[in-house]
Amino acid sequence: MLCAPDKFRGTLSAGEAAAAIAAGARRAGWAAIELPLSDGGDGLLEVVGGERRRQTVTGPDGRPLQAEWRLLRSGAGGDGGGPTAVIEMARASGLEVAGGFARNDPLGATTAGTGELVAAAVRAGAERVVVGCGGSATTDGGAGALEAISRLLGAGGLDSVELLAATDVTTTFGEAAAVFAPQKGATPAQVELLAQRLAGLARRYRHEHGIDVGSLPGSGAAGGLAGGLAAVGGRIVSGLELVAQLVGLDAALDRADAVVTGEGCLDVTSFAGKVVGGVYEHWRRHPGRRGEPDPAPLLGAVGAVLAPEPAASEHPGLVVVSLSEQFGRESALAAPARLLAEVVTGWLGGGPALQEQV
Repeated sequence: MLCAPDKFRGTLSAGEAAAAIAAGARRAGWAAIELPLSDGGDGLLEVVGGERRRQTVTGPDGRPLQAEWRLLRSGAGGDGGGPTAVIEMARASGLEVAGGFARNDPLGATTAGTGELVAAAVRAGAERVVVGCGGSATTDGGAGALEAISRLLGAGGLDSVELLAATDVTTTFGEAAAVFAPQKGATPAQVELLAQRLAGLARRYRHEHGIDVGSLPGSGAAGGLAGGLAAVGGRIVSGLELVAQLVGLDAALDRADAVVTGEGCLDVTSFAGKVVGGVYEHWRRHPGRRGEPDPAPLLGAVGAVLAPEPAASEHPGLVVVSLSEQFGRESALAAPARLLAEVVTGWLGGGPALQEQV
């Protein structure tokens, strides 16, 4: 059985969730392989692995901090390419490292530290740089990051590098302030000011780089960081699809008799670029080791199902179990790993045991 969840935010990392699912499968007599996933936001580094690197960078509030990133050697994702650097912008420019909603400065928060990580990755020999755009404290349109990259690498410093901005949203550059800034502590007046700044940045990027990021899908991710990276030649991609390539999701699905995915909260957005929806779409295309026309069984074990709920009729074959509904919200928050294992054991209890590792 394949265990391929995202994190359960606030309670379990993706790796911990995968381990709990695997424990439940083994209790039911099934072999299990753990393949924790990410949609490109926080938790990205954990699931892709690679060499741990650390760099002192400028935090979102301008103070120095230590930020981790990863270096994957050649052949990452089976593409035979050169070294790939993976960066979580949240490690350098995130709301959590800024001290949270209450302590963040939504007008002054900068992505400079993320740009410094990009420069460090290029200097370390990375030929491809992936920037996970999620969990940001910032709405600076990537201006801080681009200034840092230019300062450290000079003009043309990214010319020989494939730069990817991994996102799980389609929000445009022009929408970023209204959609995301309130989550970072911005008042209505500050949201309006940030929107004006982004509009001015979009004009500047168009003038300086010839790229119109204003209405580019996904360019608003991380307060417009994705758009800023696109302006200097970066490509905006689905975080889930990129992670799926890096960790070999399709190959794992080809060998699976059953699949369990999951996340903390399931709603309609879960099927618009996030892990549960992404696993579902990949699963539909991979019938698994049974070799039958229909795919192997798929379970979505989640902390809670939120309104608006996804329509079951639009996702045939997906069984969803809510820990909150089955065990109560307090128990779901207090003991998610134990309950995940229990749900999986029960779901697999009537099925055949695997005779070999998936």
